[in-house]
Amino acid sequence: MAEANRTEPSAAGRPIQDIREWLDRAEGINELIQIDKPVDRDEEMSAITYLVAKQNPSPAILFDNPKGYEDSPIGARMLWNILGPSSKRIALTIEEPPETPTLELIRRLKDKMKDRIPPREVPANEAPVYENTLEGADIDLEQLPIPRHWPLDGGRYAGTADAVFTRDPDSGYLNVGTYRMMLQGKQQVGLYLSPGKDARLHITRYWEKGESVPVAAAWGIDPLFMLVGSQTFPKNVSEYEFAGGIKGEAVPVVRAQTSDLLLPANAELVVEGVIHPNSVKTEGPFGEFPGYYGRPEAGCPLVDITRVHYRSNPVLTNAIMADYPSCEQSGFFAVIRSARIWDDLDKLGIPGVQGVYAHPAGAGGFGMTVISLEQRYAGHAAQCLALAAQVPGGAYFTKWIIAVDEDIDPTDMDQVIWAMSSRCNPIEDIDMLRNTWSTWLDPTQNPPEERPYGSKALINACKEHRYLPVFSKRTTLRREMYDQVAERWKELGLRGTIPSVRAFEEDKRVVYHEQGGFEPGKK
Repeated sequence: MAEANRTEPSAAGRPIQDIREWLDRAEGINELIQIDKPVDRDEEMSAITYLVAKQNPSPAILFDNPKGYEDSPIGARMLWNILGPSSKRIALTIEEPPETPTLELIRRLKDKMKDRIPPREVPANEAPVYENTLEGADIDLEQLPIPRHWPLDGGRYAGTADAVFTRDPDSGYLNVGTYRMMLQGKQQVGLYLSPGKDARLHITRYWEKGESVPVAAAWGIDPLFMLVGSQTFPKNVSEYEFAGGIKGEAVPVVRAQTSDLLLPANAELVVEGVIHPNSVKTEGPFGEFPGYYGRPEAGCPLVDITRVHYRSNPVLTNAIMADYPSCEQSGFFAVIRSARIWDDLDKLGIPGVQGVYAHPAGAGGFGMTVISLEQRYAGHAAQCLALAAQVPGGAYFTKWIIAVDEDIDPTDMDQVIWAMSSRCNPIEDIDMLRNTWSTWLDPTQNPPEERPYGSKALINACKEHRYLPVFSKRTTLRREMYDQVAERWKELGLRGTIPSVRAFEEDKRVVYHEQGGFEPGKK
């Protein structure tokens, strides 16, 4: 990209250092559009994003010229549809080849999250984000093209693809979260937090002590922070360590000017602030990830901004929340949330798990989890369902947890629905959990006062374990025939590449069983 303030394309194999290098790589795979014509910050940017996200491929969109901000001294540009429904850009973000298949991407990310690398603190003069600083009366958030996303939003929202930084006042644990922030004035923003989220717990503890809360937020970030900040991790390990493990090297951080918070040194724009005891202001509504407006307006913590740090012509990251596939979080939740749940099951010692998929169409990747497993003992599927519903990575909001056998690809909903239709007996195979952890944003819980309690359906779409030896045998191809067709695919004039197949006929002899089934491998 021919801009003086852009870095050169990253060297092969070098981890992405900032959003500018990420943009170079997205452009390198032809998944970036730059729009230099003026575009309105209010509704027009989000409308373009909503519609482009429904295309395939669905590129990231960089608005270089926000309408009405041509003379802004900050000169911010706006990046939308950052990851969107693109598995290629998600792969780039977690330092994997763009063509990696989805289930393999989930598997690799699961393994990467086992490696934790603490951040590396750098001096202030080496932090690009400290290139420019505003404080006191010079702070004016109206100089930024903070957008209105939807017609009925209660205001304009900054950093909907952001990283928010708080510390536990007792343990000192540093949390990196993603929370919406509504513009409340030239030097104030509101901070919305769902029940049970780490920053909300931190604020509550500070206020119980009668103390103010130091807080910071990065509104232009390496998309990896959006991934890790959106997930629930152990409350004694910072998301910085998981980000480092995924990236394969320590994330550079710099100490904040007004607190002991650590900020991403390569961020595009960071605000520092403070939440005074019981400082609350009305916030919302906002068009949220389920594809509906969230709860009616209500009081939320009010952040007084004390510093604004930014690189010249910063790129601000924006995430539209909508129905699939236009919901920014859907695609990456399908990868990182799946990896988190799979990792949780591994830690619990659940054997035989072949894959996990949080389907992106399920309310921003939250609503549905599918687990593929090889059944090894009585009650194995039921155990896996119950645990997947309540592990830290999967407990929040999820309504549908489905178990399928190992011959089913959990990322292929055609196969999942086939398994539900041919292997699930609803009266026997569906259980319910009540009063589970949910969200104020769930439109099915009415009146809204019933939120944030929810419920979960556990659907066993596996072959019935006690009758595995006599369960009807599915029709599958022989591996030899699949390979033969694959070799002739182009010769026969067939289009594209041959579809992958998960299950094959094992080519064992079968005989009729007296009870009406078939037993493999017996004469």
